[in-house]
Amino acid sequence: MTVNVLFAALPQRWDSYRAPLTEALREAGVEADLRTDFPPEEVDYIVYAPNSSVQDFTHYTRLKAVLNLWAGVESVTGNVTLKVPLARMVDHGLRQGMVEWVTGHVLRHHLGMDKHIRGLTPGDWPQDFPPLAEDRQVSVLGMGELGAACATTLARLGFAVSGWSRSPKSVEGVICLDGPDGLRQALSTAEILVLLLPDTAATQNLIDADALALMPKGAVIVNPGRGTLIDDDALLAALDSGDIAHATLDVFRVEPLPADHRFWHHPRVTVTPHIASETRPKTASRVIAENVRRGEAGEPFLHLVDRAAGY
Repeated sequence: MTVNVLFAALPQRWDSYRAPLTEALREAGVEADLRTDFPPEEVDYIVYAPNSSVQDFTHYTRLKAVLNLWAGVESVTGNVTLKVPLARMVDHGLRQGMVEWVTGHVLRHHLGMDKHIRGLTPGDWPQDFPPLAEDRQVSVLGMGELGAACATTLARLGFAVSGWSRSPKSVEGVICLDGPDGLRQALSTAEILVLLLPDTAATQNLIDADALALMPKGAVIVNPGRGTLIDDDALLAALDSGDIAHATLDVFRVEPLPADHRFWHHPRVTVTPHIASETRPKTASRVIAENVRRGEAGEPFLHLVDRAAGY
């Protein structure tokens, strides 16, 4: 039996996904009709980006699941018209891209590379050697798929890594912390803090003035998670005072970051344009196809979202 799969994303994404998604469905043994337009009552699965034109799921009466192309689902979970299972994107490409970006920037700050990349002047010969990674404390807030992968990689490089999550986790080579006391411990030891939490009511403005005051003087923040995790004004105050030495930020409350935002011009801020990781069509298509196969076989879907928790 042919299943109808609706691709609901920005039109320019269709060209990059059509071939790999068609191939992945074929390899998964799924006979599928994949299109960008169906009568709603004929759709079995929606391959979905939250910024697509599909926002009301009421008329998709045959729908079995919505398969998100993004890791972030905060803009979907509150949709009251969505009654079927929602799966978020967890795939090799997304995970590996995040690991590479986070590792690169943690090493950059650990080694003090900015000073040398920006160039020395004649007579300038500062031999201030960094500590070994084993003597550098790194804390990762958020120990989901991406956070755990980043924390594990940093630990394998020798860093002393703590990972914090709301619920208890166990990750080899990482000191796993949870709850309010664990958060305070993670912050108080973080010479480099990596933020990989989802955007939920519980995480918004988590890094506020009180949290920043717990961190060691001269600490660095790396945020490829969500812009809402940080109180911008509190961070700017901590940067101005030197309590926080630098912030490398890939995500913001408003994107693109407005031209008049102080982050653009602050000497202790690095702005990157939301490039820490991206869903790659080839690897993401395999995850989507496997979930369609599971749905048709009556097996549990992968990476289901807890709608109450928001991720």
